[in-house]
This record gives sequence, structure tokens and C-alpha cells, in this order.
Amino acid sequence: MTDDLYAIIELNSFQDELMKNVLITGGAGFIGSNFIHFLQKERSDLILYNLDNLTYAGNLDNLKDLPNPNSYHLFPGDICHEDLVDKIFFENQIDTVVHFAAESHVDRSIQNPLKFMRTNVIGTTILLNTALKHWMNNKDTENKIYRFHHISTDEVYGSLTPEDHPFTEKTPYSPNSPYAASKAASDLLVRSYFQTYHLPITITNCSNNYGPYQFPEKLIPLFIQNAIQGKSLPVYGDGKQIRDWLYVQDHCEAILKVLELGKSGETYNIGGNNQPFNLEIIQTICSILDELLPGSDYIPHYQLVKFVADRPGHDRRYAMDINKIKHELGWQPKESLSSGLRKTVEWYLNNSQWVETVIKRPDYQDWLRKNYANREGDKK
Repeated sequence: MTDDLYAIIELNSFQDELMKNVLITGGAGFIGSNFIHFLQKERSDLILYNLDNLTYAGNLDNLKDLPNPNSYHLFPGDICHEDLVDKIFFENQIDTVVHFAAESHVDRSIQNPLKFMRTNVIGTTILLNTALKHWMNNKDTENKIYRFHHISTDEVYGSLTPEDHPFTEKTPYSPNSPYAASKAASDLLVRSYFQTYHLPITITNCSNNYGPYQFPEKLIPLFIQNAIQGKSLPVYGDGKQIRDWLYVQDHCEAILKVLELGKSGETYNIGGNNQPFNLEIIQTICSILDELLPGSDYIPHYQLVKFVADRPGHDRRYAMDINKIKHELGWQPKESLSSGLRKTVEWYLNNSQWVETVIKRPDYQDWLRKNYANREGDKK
């Protein structure tokens, strides 16, 4: 390892000036597509390359009407295909990686853990190896700032009791699902490439995201759509699980802050600064729908709640301490939970065609049947 690559770690404040060719993995997914829209508005000087395998959660409709379509390029493909990843780096002089691509649904990980290990662990390793190879061999390294930014989750930290302090960047990892374990493993791999090879990396662990373009298997979009259609709202257990909800636009702003100002080798927690029960989220969604759909046959929409058996290994509480990113990088969420949920419900109501296309897909309907239809423990 030469000293040149290590030396650039100290030049983080210039990252925003020297970023040019950005590889975004998983850019057709929920957070990735929101980030591409956001980055094109905030940094029109950048050229964006999207590597996405276009699985069930990847949707090219998420990327319609981009502000700068000529500076965006799509590469359909798998991050586990080493030759493809190598070609993208070589032909496009990639200087920044923002790694969203992951299998990310806990329920799916319980049914198929191996798929999560392949994408989240092997895929991340291939990306790290490729970045290391290209950035080490670049003769112009001393004039470049490189950054491998890894998107992770609060679930790697495990579960909290109501009395516990929120997760900090120093909280030991204690994952409780195959999904969380696969993300924990990928986080540690990314960190090891900094410690071993001095690869300039940053990691962000985010709380539960919500907002436009979210695949409707997740709680908030699922409940919005079910309530609109008069279907039951399946609540796991007693509904008193606690999550820290983060509006996706706020998350995008935080990622850009880390890219521009974050220190290599560091981890930053990103959260929405709130801790409602899941039932409170559902009540708020139903109240918003009651207001926005006064002619609905299902008012009050909360009557549609149906308690079902909890899922295995369901963490009770997540909460994020965001003091580090707030004090070091000047970021904090702009949206309150109520304002973010209202924007989200309005987006889904105003984008019914996008929703219809997704929910009619056979793979989505099959998933709903497998995950909810046969649950025991119905309480209502």
C-alpha cells in the first residue's frame, strides 16, 4: 500500500469539490432513487452511475423526470458480478461510491437468509475490492479525493428497552435477524478496509425511512394502501414496538453532508429524532386519510386495524442518538413526524398510477399471501 491513498484521508473538506463520477448502487430502490433525485437538484455538476439489479424492490418508474437526465446513466446488473463492477469503475473513472444496494426486509430475510448474505456481504466485498484496486492503481491519486460511503441500518445495534439510552456510534453490535446480521457483517467489512488498507470510507446507520417511492411491503406504504382500499391493517403483536422514523429527504441531505464534510473512517448515526409506538404511526396515518378522503366508505380508517401474531425476533425498540452528525457536520432532520407523514400520504394519493403498477405485480401479491394470510394469533 502506498502512502498516497492514505494521505488523501486528511483532505476530507475538499471532497465536495473533487467528487465528479459517482457510482450509486441500488439507485432504483426507495432510498437510492430519492437520493438520485436529490443529488441532481443539489449537485448538478456530478455525473451519476446507477448499478441496480432491478429486483422486486427496484423500479425504473422511480427515476422518471430526473432534473438532469443527461448526467445520469443506468447499469442494470448485480453488485456480485465482479467483471461488471470492474468495468463500470474502469470506463467511468469512479471517484465516489454510495452503496445502497441491499436486501433489506426483515420478514424476507427470515424466509431466505442466504439471499441476504450473498447480496449484503459478498456484494459489498466485491465493491470494496474493486474500489481498492482502482483507487490504489490510479497514477493521479495524489490529486484525487476518493470516498466509499456505505449505507447501513440501526438494526445492527439490536433492540432497546424503554429505559435504554438511544444507540450511539459506539453501541456494540447485537443483530437479532438475518437481515440485521448481514448488514452488521457488511459494516464490519467496510470498516476493516479502512483499518487494513486505508481505503477512505464512511458509514451511516439510519433509522426507519419513509416517504415517496417506498415499496409497499413496508409498514407505512402498506398501511396507506390497505386503508385506502378498505383492507385490514395487520399489526404485529401489540403494536407497541418503537421505531425512530426518518423522512427520506432528510436522510438524503444527511448523506450528502457526510460525503462533503465527513471524516474518513467514521460512522454517523442518522435518525428522525422521534420514538412513537407503531400504533401511533398507524393512528396518524388513519387520521390523515380521514381528513383527506372525507368521502371514504371506511372512515374512521383505524377501524381496519387487525392484530396478528408477531414475527420471530422482532426488536422492541430502536432509537438513534444523532448528536455526532449534528455537532460535527451541522445536520438535523427538518421534517417532524406529522409533517413527513402528511407529505407521504399526499404523495401516495397523488401517484396512484405508480402504486397500481407495483401492487398488481404477481411477486408482490404472492409475498402478501405468504407473509400475512396464514398468521395465527388474530386478536380482532
